[in-house]
Amino acid sequence: MRRALIVIPLLAVLTLSGCGINTIPADKERVQAAWSQVLNEYQRRADLIPNLVATVKGYARHERRVLTEVTDARSRVTTMHVPSNILTNPKAFHAFERNQATLGAALSRLMSVTENYPNLKANQNFLTLQAQIEGTENRIAVARRDYILAVRRYDTELVTYPGRWWQETLYKNYKVMQNFTISQQAMQVPKVHF
Repeated sequence: MRRALIVIPLLAVLTLSGCGINTIPADKERVQAAWSQVLNEYQRRADLIPNLVATVKGYARHERRVLTEVTDARSRVTTMHVPSNILTNPKAFHAFERNQATLGAALSRLMSVTENYPNLKANQNFLTLQAQIEGTENRIAVARRDYILAVRRYDTELVTYPGRWWQETLYKNYKVMQNFTISQQAMQVPKVHF
């Protein structure tokens, strides 16, 4: 009898641990870790921009508009308050996403403008910064992909069985997370004229 009192709870614990009771919290941790990496890469990009702008400014003085766009977009990104519930707050998430896309577009225009300055393109500081920006953009893409995959796994667990049962009974405060989207403008096929 006494042995049964020990074995039955032990079997119950083993059964519960094998049926996915920990999947939702584990998936949520993966999402938060992936999100932290996305933020880390965006911060890296924001940190590189002042040096890039300063380098370009010396060569492209009459490109003030593009330099101002980059500086303003960086300012919006770095001063934006990121609420703690951003992953479950669609409005805050999409505002963050919009600000980052604006900065990315401004950086892209800046890189395009630099094509007109052969001396700038030959400057070692510029070449180094350009390579770092390009590498960072690639790292951002990878971090976003990892985040998207983590969110897909987490959200799928919340809406499918048995995860749905666990969410309804043990994890009621766990919500579906926001994910990145592609703007309509980015989805348009570019027009090529010869």
